[in-house]
Amino acid sequence: MTEAGVPLLLSPYAMRGVTLRNRVVVSPMSQYRSDPGGLPGDWHLVHLGKFAMGGAGMVFCEETSVSERSRKTYDCPGIWNDAQAKAWRRITDFLRQNGAAAAMQIGHAGRKVATRPPWDGFAPLGAEDVAKGRAPWSGLAPSPVPFKEGAMVPKEMDADDIRHVITLHADAAKRSLDAGFDVLEVHAAHGYIIQQFLSPTVNQRKDGYGGDLQGRMRFGLELIEAVRAAWPADRPLLVRLSCVDGGGWTLPDSIAFTHELKARGVDLLDCSSGGIDGPLTLHLVPRVPGYHVPFAEAIGKATGIPTMAVGLITEARQAEGYLQAGSCQLVALAREMMWDPNWPIHAAAELGGDALGLMPPTYAWWLKRRQEARKLYPTGLEAAE
Repeated sequence: MTEAGVPLLLSPYAMRGVTLRNRVVVSPMSQYRSDPGGLPGDWHLVHLGKFAMGGAGMVFCEETSVSERSRKTYDCPGIWNDAQAKAWRRITDFLRQNGAAAAMQIGHAGRKVATRPPWDGFAPLGAEDVAKGRAPWSGLAPSPVPFKEGAMVPKEMDADDIRHVITLHADAAKRSLDAGFDVLEVHAAHGYIIQQFLSPTVNQRKDGYGGDLQGRMRFGLELIEAVRAAWPADRPLLVRLSCVDGGGWTLPDSIAFTHELKARGVDLLDCSSGGIDGPLTLHLVPRVPGYHVPFAEAIGKATGIPTMAVGLITEARQAEGYLQAGSCQLVALAREMMWDPNWPIHAAAELGGDALGLMPPTYAWWLKRRQEARKLYPTGLEAAE
């Protein structure tokens, strides 16, 4: 509880000039439902809007591509042109109108492009897709190492490619501002292009962007510097990082990288894991409740940066316990929010907070009448109590 007796989960949290109404965050969830041209559409408005109506403090859109070439699939949304920014604006306006901060996550899939969706195993696009007008395109990577068997060999990035990808991220940050986002996160996890540079197995370069840890961090740090310069100083910048992964990326490496991120103006680290060898890291991080919380706690203590944890956080008291222990400053939920978009409201009711206060007024007014009626005319279990 805070000094005012409010559970930490339900207390405001400030980052630069943005204050979240509570510490419940809706984590990015790829939907593979964008309209043609990488435009977010009605699906995104309804999918994301219901989480704001359900009381979340901050709602992330899904990972959003900084260029047409950086998409995983044809159905991934983008933020590489003004039409996309305008389409996102309708959604960010709705999120804010319903009390939630709007958060953008920008990403570049690097070598993990030109695939089918996850329910098709992220299979590389092939002849069947070409026949449907969905031809594959080539990816970029620090080294020409394909991400899986049968995948296209990516182009090894030269100096011009590196500068161009960094510029794409800075431009995406500017468009995210035009699109009305309050918070910006750079995706450096899950086998995306920054993590590809960080990985000693994928990054086999012999120049200044490879070799030892300092060399492998260089691309990511230069990219973050460009994004921080493009993103307003009064708005927070976050980074999602795979804190451990296959191929030799370790927690001490993540701590070293986070020290450098913090020095460059990153405000919070979004802690995840895995992705360089595929979507799952069960061999590295067993899926137990709160399985990323120990990484968030370790990195926060080692670097002093605020952290956010995600991963099988499903219960209100579980989330409150992590915050009370100082293991992280924000908790993020994804699939649990799909199951229960009103999770924050239900958490408030369980923890003794103002559940009705998290609802849109048109809901709260009617549900207050419902509460009063149930007290006057109890039925079922209520009458038996």
